[in-house]
Amino acid sequence: MERIYLDHAATTPLRPEVIEAMLPYFSQNYGNASSLHHFGREARNALNRARDLAAELLSCKPAELIFTSGGTESDNLAIIGSMFAQFPAKKHVITSKTEHHAVLGACSYLEKQGFDITYLNVDSNGLLSLGELERSIRPDTGLISVMYGNNETGVLQPIEQIGEIARSHGILFHVDAVQALGSIRIDLSSLPVDFMSFSAHKINGPKGNGLLYAAAKAPLTPHLHGGQQERKRRGGTENVPGIVGFAKALELAVENVEQKQRTMQQIRLTFVDQLKKKLGEDNVVLNGHPELRLPHIANISFIGTQTETMLMSLDLAGIAASSGSACTSGSLEISHVLKSMELADNITASAVRFSFGWGIEIETIDTAVKKIATTVERIRKTH
Repeated sequence: MERIYLDHAATTPLRPEVIEAMLPYFSQNYGNASSLHHFGREARNALNRARDLAAELLSCKPAELIFTSGGTESDNLAIIGSMFAQFPAKKHVITSKTEHHAVLGACSYLEKQGFDITYLNVDSNGLLSLGELERSIRPDTGLISVMYGNNETGVLQPIEQIGEIARSHGILFHVDAVQALGSIRIDLSSLPVDFMSFSAHKINGPKGNGLLYAAAKAPLTPHLHGGQQERKRRGGTENVPGIVGFAKALELAVENVEQKQRTMQQIRLTFVDQLKKKLGEDNVVLNGHPELRLPHIANISFIGTQTETMLMSLDLAGIAASSGSACTSGSLEISHVLKSMELADNITASAVRFSFGWGIEIETIDTAVKKIATTVERIRKTH
């Protein structure tokens, strides 16, 4: 049976070029980057080259990049580290209800430590209100944390406007850009942000590797202690093969990113349009803002079905999709993102996320649509 992978927002396959770049650091140049001998120097040189390349591609200084174990650690380090660094003068964080659980979990931890968190509402399209954001600011607000592009719906928040608001009030601004990296152009030299989180496995790089941009003057207290690595901001032996692979994946991801953006958008539009033609306009609902969205994510509700049944049936048909965040896809709970958008029950209960990426062709989409439509029709007949 032909299997079609439409879950690139959860994780992506390693590109051959990334594997090739990593291999020497498993088998030949395997030294510890902190060691002073030849093997250590080779590893340190590779680490420095990877950092320099990532900085060039993201338009920031190499010293402003911290390699981590993934997006979750990058989010936690930015949120918890920046607030601990400003305590007790600053005790208030503003975020949104539709953030990734890595952000919501970090904020929940801060609440237990005595910090105050404001969770902003979003509208039915998934967008937060800039007016509500400004009204939520207090004298002790130390951080605003808002995701660039939502991992479940693909909705893009007005990052530049939020950043300008934060700057005008002297508040730090953190952006979770894990899902946005590689799908849209990111230029840290022009964006008004203090922290930005990234992850390698969303851009055809290795799992377990993340990156945090921390602006030179942004206060940050480390929460991993023991070593002097990453300029004393993140202790622990660096994962050199993974970091080398991340840098290569980043290089490939930002290459001709505008063309890739157009290609993914065309694939998504074709996918949604064909499903509506086969199943009926009123039976297929695209969740999230119709235009302000990442090009590669389509969160679709199939009215008259249930998410769990759909996912199991699609898997049997050879289609890999998800109910939203991979971190909670094992749960039967309705997505917190869709709940926050206050959508109708028949929409939230039947939502499936499809996401596209490297290796997907229009021909693949044609086959997938036929299988999905057949699956939906069979489920509706039996319920």
